[in-house]
Amino acid sequence: MADREKPSEGLQLSQDWLGASDLRAELLQYLKDQVPQIFCLKKELSPEEEEELTLRRLLHPLEGFLFGEDPQAALEKLKQGSSSSQLCGRVFKEGETVYSCRDCAIDPTCVLCMDCFQDSVHKSHRYKMHASSGGGFCDCGDVEAWKIGPYCSKHDPGAAAAMVTNESVLEPEMYERAEKLFRVLLRYVTDFLVWDENLDLAAELQPQVKDNAYYCVLYNDEHHSYDHVIYTLQRSVNCNQAEAQTHTTLIDKEGRRAVKRGTLRSCQQAKELIRSNSEHISLQPLRVEILHATVMAHQTFALRLGSWFQKIIGYSVGFRQAFCQVALEPHTDRDRPCLISTLMLHDARMYKGARKIVHELIFCSMLMDSEFKRLFAIEFTKHYKQLQKDFINDDHERSISITALSVQIFTVPTLARQLIEECNVIKVIVDTVLEMLREHLDESNRFLFLGYNSDKFSRIHVIFQDLRYILISKPSVWTEELRGQFLEGFRIFLGFLKCMQGMEEVKRQLGQHIAVEPEWEAGFTLQIQLRHILAMFQDWCSSDDEIMLQAFKECHAALIECNNQPFHKEATDFYMCKHILRARPYKVSQEPVSIHLPISRLLAGLYVLLWKTGAIERLDNPERYDFVQLAEHPLRCVVLAAQVTAEMWRRNGLSLVSQVYYYQDVKCREEMYDKDIIMLQIAASKMDPNHFLMLILLRFELFDYFNGSCVSKNQDELTQWNRLTEEMLFLLIAVFGERYVPGISQVTKEDVTMREVIHLLCIEPMAHSTLVKNLPENENHETGLEGVITKVATFRKPGVSGHGLYEVKKERLVDFNPFFYHYSRSQRSKAEESQKKRRSQESNDKALRPPVPPPFSPSFSRIVHLLCCDVVVHILRHVLQRAAEDRPTHWTEAMIQRALHLIGQALVEERTQLENSSVEDVAFDFSLKARAVGSEHGKSLFLLLSKIKALPSLEAQKDLVKWLLQMFEIVKCLREKSSPTVSVSMDTTKPEENTQDKEKAERKRKAEAAKLHRQKIMAQMSAMQKNFIESNKMLYDNMPETGTQEGPVTSSESSAMEQGELCIAFGPLRGPTPAEREVLTCILCQEEQEVLPLAPAMVLTACVQRSTVLTQCRGRIPANRADGTGTYPLFMPPDLAVGTHTGSCGHVMHATCWQKYFEAVQNTTRNRLHAELIVDLENGEYLCPLCKSLCNTVVPLIPLEPLTFNYENAEIVGQHLTLPRWIQVLNARIKGLKSVTQDNDFNADGGSGSSGTTGLFGDGQPDFRSILAYGVQEPRKFSDGIAEMLVVCATTVHRVGLKTAPNELCPRVPLMAWNTCAFTIQAIENILQEDNKPLFGSLQNRQIAGLKAIVQFAASQRLKSSQGVIQRHFADMIGVLLPGLSRKNTPSVLDVDFFHLLVGLVLSVPSLYQEEGIDLQPSAVSSAFNNMYIFHLVTMAHILQVLLTSTDFPAAGDGEETEEARSAAELYSTVSQHTGRSIPDLPGDSLAQRVKAGIEPFLRCAALFFNCLTGVHPPEELFSASVTSPGQMEALCSYLALPFNIFQLFQDYREAVFPLLQRWCGSPAITKALHGKVQTIRYPRRRNRLIELPEDYSALLNKASHFQCPKSAIDERKHPTLCLVCGAMLCSQSSCCLSQLDGEDVGACTAHAATCGAGVGMFLRIRECEIVLMASRTRGSTYPAPYLDDYGETDPHLGRGNPLHLCPERYRKLNQLWQQHCILEEIARSLEVVNVMFAFEWQLV
Repeated sequence: MADREKPSEGLQLSQDWLGASDLRAELLQYLKDQVPQIFCLKKELSPEEEEELTLRRLLHPLEGFLFGEDPQAALEKLKQGSSSSQLCGRVFKEGETVYSCRDCAIDPTCVLCMDCFQDSVHKSHRYKMHASSGGGFCDCGDVEAWKIGPYCSKHDPGAAAAMVTNESVLEPEMYERAEKLFRVLLRYVTDFLVWDENLDLAAELQPQVKDNAYYCVLYNDEHHSYDHVIYTLQRSVNCNQAEAQTHTTLIDKEGRRAVKRGTLRSCQQAKELIRSNSEHISLQPLRVEILHATVMAHQTFALRLGSWFQKIIGYSVGFRQAFCQVALEPHTDRDRPCLISTLMLHDARMYKGARKIVHELIFCSMLMDSEFKRLFAIEFTKHYKQLQKDFINDDHERSISITALSVQIFTVPTLARQLIEECNVIKVIVDTVLEMLREHLDESNRFLFLGYNSDKFSRIHVIFQDLRYILISKPSVWTEELRGQFLEGFRIFLGFLKCMQGMEEVKRQLGQHIAVEPEWEAGFTLQIQLRHILAMFQDWCSSDDEIMLQAFKECHAALIECNNQPFHKEATDFYMCKHILRARPYKVSQEPVSIHLPISRLLAGLYVLLWKTGAIERLDNPERYDFVQLAEHPLRCVVLAAQVTAEMWRRNGLSLVSQVYYYQDVKCREEMYDKDIIMLQIAASKMDPNHFLMLILLRFELFDYFNGSCVSKNQDELTQWNRLTEEMLFLLIAVFGERYVPGISQVTKEDVTMREVIHLLCIEPMAHSTLVKNLPENENHETGLEGVITKVATFRKPGVSGHGLYEVKKERLVDFNPFFYHYSRSQRSKAEESQKKRRSQESNDKALRPPVPPPFSPSFSRIVHLLCCDVVVHILRHVLQRAAEDRPTHWTEAMIQRALHLIGQALVEERTQLENSSVEDVAFDFSLKARAVGSEHGKSLFLLLSKIKALPSLEAQKDLVKWLLQMFEIVKCLREKSSPTVSVSMDTTKPEENTQDKEKAERKRKAEAAKLHRQKIMAQMSAMQKNFIESNKMLYDNMPETGTQEGPVTSSESSAMEQGELCIAFGPLRGPTPAEREVLTCILCQEEQEVLPLAPAMVLTACVQRSTVLTQCRGRIPANRADGTGTYPLFMPPDLAVGTHTGSCGHVMHATCWQKYFEAVQNTTRNRLHAELIVDLENGEYLCPLCKSLCNTVVPLIPLEPLTFNYENAEIVGQHLTLPRWIQVLNARIKGLKSVTQDNDFNADGGSGSSGTTGLFGDGQPDFRSILAYGVQEPRKFSDGIAEMLVVCATTVHRVGLKTAPNELCPRVPLMAWNTCAFTIQAIENILQEDNKPLFGSLQNRQIAGLKAIVQFAASQRLKSSQGVIQRHFADMIGVLLPGLSRKNTPSVLDVDFFHLLVGLVLSVPSLYQEEGIDLQPSAVSSAFNNMYIFHLVTMAHILQVLLTSTDFPAAGDGEETEEARSAAELYSTVSQHTGRSIPDLPGDSLAQRVKAGIEPFLRCAALFFNCLTGVHPPEELFSASVTSPGQMEALCSYLALPFNIFQLFQDYREAVFPLLQRWCGSPAITKALHGKVQTIRYPRRRNRLIELPEDYSALLNKASHFQCPKSAIDERKHPTLCLVCGAMLCSQSSCCLSQLDGEDVGACTAHAATCGAGVGMFLRIRECEIVLMASRTRGSTYPAPYLDDYGETDPHLGRGNPLHLCPERYRKLNQLWQQHCILEEIARSLEVVNVMFAFEWQLV
């Protein structure tokens, strides 16, 4: 409401106006003074200040006048006396999701908004959803829009009564004031919204002093691009690029923008510059106007008044009625339109912002009241032609045109009928179309679309939509007025069709090829627009007999008036088989012919309806209609299509081929090809069958050929005759057999759809969407598929990819017709092949028999005589005789196949008639004529069939011929009333058996031949691949996968273990490393090689990437310290914020082969278009040569070190090297190394660290070299190739993991190698746990190979890096466990991930054995003890970590307290004392369960690590035990040398560990954590998964509809996008949410992925229903959403709009894609498949 700061001032003004004699003058005087003081000032006010002044000084006084008192108090009274509207009326924004109910909506334009749909009954119906183009409004509450459920629960009035408006809602005085005020203000708004720059202000608004202050206003158009306007502004008004971009954005959004303020002269100069600069770019200059500042101010306020009107109208029905009354009242000058018509007529000249306000005003006023809606519709119809003319000449989209309101008016059934009766809206619409297209009429008054304007033409198409809207609901009751007006409109429509009848004639081109392809698209576009309109006109006609008869007569008269393609010769007699046909010659191949015959086809449709409805009985003298004449043009059209198929019109170019294609295509065939066939059937039912066939032969130009008077040896001519004969026979099959048309036979629309579906599914199993595309739609875009599909097909559900398929039921295959007339040539071929294959598999013969058709209706029953007349027998004999003579050039197999099918049709018809009637009543005597005619010369049809049966060239038709001979026998027996003889059946079964045996033998022989051929090809391929190194040709795409090994070949791990073999990974009882001999094949050169340390290097393809899959702090990625100390990568934090994952596809190459391949890839890829989108060459990326996985490095394959373990020696060492002694020795070694390297970085108490530690375990001071006493050996030696590859891989891991420049000498290189090893193992363990799979034996070969290679690569880092660096890293890391060696920044036990620490310590401890000048490493025994003690210390520290961070303990059991429980309780008590926190009363078994659950993931990772490091075989239980198995923990403890009671460790090492426990617990960081000052990680860590998605997709759409962009309140289209990793909703692909990332503008998704997924993201674009995968700023791809409709299909962009439901399997696959780090790989593969012509700017998503 208006500001209440000075209420008295506003109310005083209101009182003054109430008493004024001339309200208009008073108001305008006030506006003249106030408006220029608020708007368009030299120093512009802020939007907030401007709005505050508008409310206080302008709107508040107006409201005071309207209400007659304080507006706030008056509003309260209004609210108490009014009820909420029963109409929703929500106006849709562009892109907003709307819903339509397929069961209940009157037509598809009836839609609901999201909120109403969610609260309606339609949610459980068959609904559709789609994105609104903007401008429409919600139909909730409109009883005419819905069959049932017109109201949602919010708008339900509680009674079924229609909404009743009552003027008494307002007091009469208030209503009168409202009318007065609205009259003045609406006139004011209208005047300024339709303002022209040449107009002067009205006298009442003229300022006393006119300043020289003007605005140069630039308007939006669709001719100039963004860049053109920016360029023009920069050149014309001296603004920089940023200002020009702002201007352009606002011009595009609002429709106009003042780009300069100044004097009139300066603005005129700017205008001229803008026009001249824009004319250079486009032929049309930009629209610029110069407006005085006062005019601009009033225009601005007029717009503001528009939104104020909407607010006031919303308060009360009475205000709405008053507004409508004022808007529609006639002008005092009768020649001028009312106010609302004025606004409509100026719509095309108004800018976007003004249009939008006007349209919204109409929505909330006129269209919300039934009576005013009717009056508005009459006004709209009155000006319809002018509005459409303006729209066609306008360049703006229809969604912002007033003409778009037609859908709100014409689709209301009662309103549509009233408009037909009162305004004859059909005539108005058709006249408008005719006037728009008049320029395209030729001298014969037919359309010729040569050089038409496609943009203008597409705008004219919109008018046809309006005609479709008017006809969408046929009347149930006809009045005389409605009949008369409809017939008048129908006549006008026929006049339009007369302009199409025979348009765009074509004449066969002889000699030279046509020079210029004629225009044809316009004509067919017109036909596509008319297809539903023609069907609806027929539907309206069929609902009333009188209308039906009149329409038929009018249509017939219109057709007779058309004189297109007349005859030029007189009638002649033609003779054949003793029959004479008198006809006028016309050769389609020589005369002009047109494919456009809408009146002929409409007449055919109306004729069938006459018979169907029975109205034919009332037709005057039906015999006077010459059906030969009526069928002439459709027959010519069918012949034209046949001749084009026979390639007689090749020189006429592709345009004619395209026309014939669309003529028979599903989009047009119902009103083109199908109607032509119907017209021929009508003619066949009226004519003598012999005469009809002779006419067919004449028009096909085959009469002389079949009469024997035409002989040729010209091969082209013979081929042409053969092809025409094929097409002619096909036409006969269609005319006789295609009876599935309601009216031609007793079938329903459902039967027709069923037959279409059966024949589509006979081609191949199809998805629901494919079926829908191949079925004709009605005017409501329905195909009828859902009603029949379950009757004819079974549904096969989809897997995790692909889509659901329908397969035809076996019992429906009897309806299959191989010559179904809606098949294209390719479809027919596929269907025939598919059905023959099926019959062969079922051990049936391959004969594709004609199905039994439904009987013709009585009016069409004479058609059957076509197949028993003399001429057809003559034709069939002629065809078969040529085959029997075996003259290859005179016949084709296709011709014979069609002839045999016709014979089959005739025999089936005869058998059916004989079965249903007595022999005497059956006039159909085909079998008798087939046996008799020509029998004297041995050339009867029956005998010819017997002859061709033996022809080798017709082997494929043998089964069909056999079946025909059987049918002859069956028909003969039916005529003789006897049963077929046994000999016949025996004769037909034995050869079948023999044939089957022969076929089996033949198949076996072919299989053997194919096998030999494959072996030969494989040998050739192998030889070619061996030349790879020399030839360097990349033939990898064609390399068969069967010829390569996809992973390292290892000796079987499940072989029987020797007696006494132990399954323990380390320690004195560690198991042996099994001897392995790996012989691998290079996928490039195909040569085999054994993997040896000193052999040439072999490598695995690998991809290194940063990952947040395991993070416990989503969205926080820590920065790296430059020195790498005290933070990542030295210590991985426990939240695993970001890790480095290395994955491999498992394919092996020689290092040298890979290097050559990589060089070749770099050379060839640089020249490829947009190659940088697929691989980043600068960062070493490439695609695996075999599987095309994305890779960026290689991992060298290093075999396990051969091991001989001395158990006796181990036992002796174990007696001396206890944990306390080991700690002393380690401490002495580190101190000694420190003194050698002069490392002074240790902390202040580091100097006394040695003595302190010795005091703890005092057994005397160990020596600096004591560590060497327990066993050393020489380090491993590697070949130069392996050493080089170690550096390559380590450098890549370092570069990618730390996002830094490559530097192989950086001290953090080994750290990153250990980190990627640890993180990759953790990721794999996470996947296994997620899938509940055993720890061992579940991984794929590629994962096993990659994991082993990465562990050995990480273990070998100490050999390639500086030993001092490795020793320093070890000393830093061990400081976490041994506080005496810690530094100032050493983290506490709560601040490290102990598995990363374990890997780093185990892989770096051998560096302590390095002596100056001597390379040494620990012996197997030393390593076993080192690994055991490190692991035990780390495990104990991790147990403490779990205890300190746990808050949720499981409930205790009821059993007796075990030893484990007592140990756990004792440990917890000790820890509580050290930390100083009170001990809660926790039972020991509860503690034990919690700790074991917490450390289990760590133990599983450790088992994987030590298995890959040492090769020791794990216990069998770990191969079978799932994650939840109770035996898994015992097996893990056994393998990792732990006691089953893990708390026993603390007892076993009590002397050494309890002092450490005290130091660990005494850390200040732990004290902070326990007091809740810092957040800690709970164990086991949370397993990350993609977010939970709702089962119903509409829930997501609902969420998106309520999404508000955080940075913009503008109601323009948004793309709400959901991050599937964290659930954040983002505004993608929008300029409002662009942000800076590393100095570059990026979209919301790219910026979010950088923090949420370390650059990798997975997003669901909700309104588009598709997944977006992102891997970097420049790379991304789309992926199907995991939502399927009921037919097992995804629906990108909601194109089909079916209800969607979450598919758990597909979402699980997406989850695996993310968890397995395969997003980069998926993006690369999808981009490799798609040929990218224009690079998509993924960084702006």
